[in-house]
Amino acid sequence: MAPFLLPHSLHGSGPHRVIAVHGWLADRADYAATLPDLDRQSFSYLFVDLRGYGEARDAPGAYTTAEGAADILTLADRLGWDSFSLIGHSMGGAVVQRVLAAAPHRVRRLVGISPVPASGLKMPPEQWELFASAAEKPESRRVIIDTTTGSVRPAAWLERMVDRSVARSDPLAFRAWLDSWAGEDFTAEVAGSETPALAVTGALDPAVSADFMRQTWLRCYVRGEVVELACAGHHAMDETPLQLIRTVEDFLRAGVHS
Repeated sequence: MAPFLLPHSLHGSGPHRVIAVHGWLADRADYAATLPDLDRQSFSYLFVDLRGYGEARDAPGAYTTAEGAADILTLADRLGWDSFSLIGHSMGGAVVQRVLAAAPHRVRRLVGISPVPASGLKMPPEQWELFASAAEKPESRRVIIDTTTGSVRPAAWLERMVDRSVARSDPLAFRAWLDSWAGEDFTAEVAGSETPALAVTGALDPAVSADFMRQTWLRCYVRGEVVELACAGHHAMDETPLQLIRTVEDFLRAGVHS
């Protein structure tokens, strides 16, 4: 597949460059609630749409985490970003780890927000059926979002999340991405990495828990850390944006000289 320039938006003009990648259920608008309160003097945040999402909804592709990583590096090259930190939510967490695997010398710090680990995410048959059906069934997306946020969020919020997900993703691409992020294991490509790597989890998320991150994330990253947000589920950007920003930016600032 030929190189593709990912649609993107830049927020801030600080010296520490950060590339943020969305998850399976949304495009870069998934970070919208965090935008007003980012530290734009310290950081330059680049938010991207992966193929099949947002402004790249109709872009052809293989829709794999490896392809997504190559697209991110193509964009970084085009912008002249030789080094940067990475943030990835859920599926995007797998994508940014793929970037680290492909170009470890360019990555300053790595942040996963409820990230899919490099080992993928194995599911029992019934759960797999639910996730696979979400490509065509909005009600399946609703169940996934509700369950992974502790089943405590307002109905109107769930509907907004589902409506945004459906509107901003292509069903065929959405389904193809699932096979990649859930089924592929590239642990060997990142195991032993000394890049500082933070995994942020939500206490209300039964799928990507702090314990799960300790069993997966910390086994890959020598300088790995896990932080659990008490009031968040799988979508901390929407659920607890201020707490998430503080946690992530404190971690990124610690690497100002790294």
